[in-house]
Amino acid sequence: MKNLQVMNYTFQNSQQSQMTFGQVFEKIVQFMKQDPKGNYRLMVGTDSQVHPKVKGTRFITGIVIQREGKGAWACIRKVTVPRQMTNLHEKISFETTLTEEIVSMFTEDRKNELINIVLPHVYRGATFTMEGHIDIGSGERNKTRHYVREMVARIEAMGIEPKIKPDSYVASSYANRYTK
Repeated sequence: MKNLQVMNYTFQNSQQSQMTFGQVFEKIVQFMKQDPKGNYRLMVGTDSQVHPKVKGTRFITGIVIQREGKGAWACIRKVTVPRQMTNLHEKISFETTLTEEIVSMFTEDRKNELINIVLPHVYRGATFTMEGHIDIGSGERNKTRHYVREMVARIEAMGIEPKIKPDSYVASSYANRYTK
């Protein structure tokens, strides 16, 4: 059942729509192969917006592969829940769940394929990291601060590095742009 869901996920960016996860993964591979000596960060994060007019909540998950200092390739996945999610914990938890779903598609084999692109160049400074960006902050005035430990633990349990505000820009900036 889970594999069936994975096949039905679609992604898009400004150049292409209706991409499968397999196509997204191939784009990431192609991007990294252009410069295997680069420093790469694969980042996944989700943001959401309640839309009163449509009585729903739009969730956008962004996938960004960044070659530090030399550009990036990115895409998004849209999910709309047909009700207004106004409970902050529920909304943040669902955002984290959607991020976890996409991260789980990067199986060990897929992660190893990406690592193997930079591996021959590691001693010359090439790197690859994977991050989960969570749209929460620990600041005293941030309403989401109560959920930081829980959401960070969930991302860490997936074996990737969690990032929160101000460092979670895939969720808080890139995905946020498409939630409106």
